[in-house]
Amino acid sequence: MKPSVVIHTNHKQMLGALVSAHSFRRNARDPDSFEIRIMHSRDYPELQLKGRSFRRGGATRLWDPDDLQSFTPLRFAVPDLMNHAGLALVVDPDVFAIADVATLFSRDLQGKAIWCCARPGYNNDPDYLATSVMLLDCGKLPHWRFAEELSALWEGKFDYIDWIELKREDRATIGLLEPEWNDFDRLTEKTKILHTTKRRTQPWKTGLPVDFTLREDKGLRGLVSPIARLFYRHYRAHPDANQEAYFYALLAEALDCGSIDRADVEREIALGHVRPDSRGLIERHRGRLWPAEPAAPRAA
Repeated sequence: MKPSVVIHTNHKQMLGALVSAHSFRRNARDPDSFEIRIMHSRDYPELQLKGRSFRRGGATRLWDPDDLQSFTPLRFAVPDLMNHAGLALVVDPDVFAIADVATLFSRDLQGKAIWCCARPGYNNDPDYLATSVMLLDCGKLPHWRFAEELSALWEGKFDYIDWIELKREDRATIGLLEPEWNDFDRLTEKTKILHTTKRRTQPWKTGLPVDFTLREDKGLRGLVSPIARLFYRHYRAHPDANQEAYFYALLAEALDCGSIDRADVEREIALGHVRPDSRGLIERHRGRLWPAEPAAPRAA
């Protein structure tokens, strides 16, 4: 069985997922050495129901299938997708390869089931683990049964934060990837996987109305949230112009080689999922990929 790169997404981030898929192919020495799969939340009816309540960070929230990040529980459906066998690299749709990820599939996993990046201090958690990029040995995750876990979430049996941050897992089964394998809004010569993780500055959404749920502030929930909602009415430009350029150069390349259809881009613009000036940005950045080098030729 080939290893798989699994990109999980929803309808609002579909173009990001398609560009992500292209980035993994074009930066691989041998793109045929792994498969690329896109998991869409619409294929999971249990994620399409509105009004389900669940606990997140101690607060009660209502599930919204139209939220920008309604795909996130699908991270835990990957072992089911893989029939609980083989290796899978699961990534968010706003994650883009800079290097050849096949090197992850060939590394010594030391018997661990999960590999991900630590992000100490994020959300005031000294031991925060980022699950937006995870290398999974699916055969070692027999307890990841998505339907059962999701039902338990709706029933209030655990907190979403404990699930998404792997606090329910045996820490001995988790290995740590080097930070460049999930580089959060940082693009340097060391970056191997770029993650444009700050939702309000995702490069393909600049200027669009914000369509994601703001996290509550644990200390000043009643005061901060209304102010935040006023401030974050629209997506803002990414502070690093190179990251916007890299996304649109990838998109231009994907259009030119046929891995993305121009009709898909036009549809996403019409739906308001992608900024309307994307056509001009595609032309401006065509052929200006940075810092990725052209993929090495395959061995004969």
